Amino acid sequence: MDAPVAIPRVSGCGPLTGETGAGARPLRLRIFESVRAAGTVPRAGVAKDLGVSAGSVSTLTAELIEQGYLQETAARASTDTVRGRPPVALGVRPESFRVAGVKLADRELTGILLDGAGGELASVRRKATPGALPLAQQVETLAEVVESLCRDAGVSSGALDAVGVGLPGFVDHERGHVFWSPVLDTRDVGFAAAARRRIGRPVVVDNDANLVALAELWFGVGRDRPDFAVVTIEHGVGTGIVLDHRVFRGAHGVGLELGHTKVQLDGALCRCGQRGCLEAYISDYALAREAAVALGAPDGEPRTVADLIARLHDEARAGNAAAQSIFDRSRRYLALGLANLVNLFDPSLLILSGDRMRYDGPFVDDTLAEMRALALNTGNGVPPLKVHEWGTLLWAYGAGALALSRATEAALGAARDAGP
Repeated sequence: MDAPVAIPRVSGCGPLTGETGAGARPLRLRIFESVRAAGTVPRAGVAKDLGVSAGSVSTLTAELIEQGYLQETAARASTDTVRGRPPVALGVRPESFRVAGVKLADRELTGILLDGAGGELASVRRKATPGALPLAQQVETLAEVVESLCRDAGVSSGALDAVGVGLPGFVDHERGHVFWSPVLDTRDVGFAAAARRRIGRPVVVDNDANLVALAELWFGVGRDRPDFAVVTIEHGVGTGIVLDHRVFRGAHGVGLELGHTKVQLDGALCRCGQRGCLEAYISDYALAREAAVALGAPDGEPRTVADLIARLHDEARAGNAAAQSIFDRSRRYLALGLANLVNLFDPSLLILSGDRMRYDGPFVDDTLAEMRALALNTGNGVPPLKVHEWGTLLWAYGAGALALSRATEAALGAARDAGP
């Protein structure tokens, strides 16, 4: 796959929800989110989009402007010259919020600082300490990344409205609890509470695959889609599902773990401790495990996961039958998992993401054909399958969206939900 492209920048940020099921949400919050999603929009456009009276919109937008959340801005220029007062639109005041988003991992850490309109103020990429670490050490790492972002942007860390954090594993988003993560050496920990004590600002945590879904929902191709699914393939396998314009997490925040659905009874050992998980057949460590056996390596040659997969890919391209069979079997298992996802949720779009797409991306058509053969034949066909090409900051953008959503709801409405 080609080098990752930059984060797509479009007018506005946030889900274009169509206000489905929004009756219980405060109107001032809905107005603010409508303006943020549009980028700039006249008051009449907000009233039309939300299906409310122009008078209500005028009253509440006046309050939001006075409180520093919205601002008036020039509407898009028209080709027609008109007399009188120039048209005025509403926009989010960038200074209304400051949030940080960070992805913790065992290979690379990424972070971003966003303003209230979703504009990037600073970003960071840093090599991570590999392996499972104590909670206190990961929290300290998080604090260092946040402080670095604030220094770069000239913002006090005490001025942040929220910090969003993503990490791999089983995460209860609502409680801020991590049941298990490969980057922590202890199970069942209150990560958000520990991070808040250290940073001194509100912290919201989520599974890292949900961050990719949030990035698409706020900044990418999923903004105007009511439903879609994201599957990430790196050292592990993650899944993010959007239903009715919102991330679906399950009753305890740990639903949709496609990588830990079972595809083989008493099968290969997964890093979660169980056997036969889909992840144990298609993740980076699964391919590296097979590559080490099938290809071998001279004494002293590096045997990192990245090295083994790169060598496996080179061998497959050179015609090595064993290497080709490993990739082929991995893609068949991936197609099986995607077909199950289609059969369960019938999403309008499937997105494949993660560093492995540099190797598997060119074979998306093969995966799609295999998935089509395994999915139910309802006459509607299977959803389109796209490869995500944002680059490494996509995780941080998702964490930033998580924080921005929390900060917005805390300030403008009842925070009934910690994420979009």
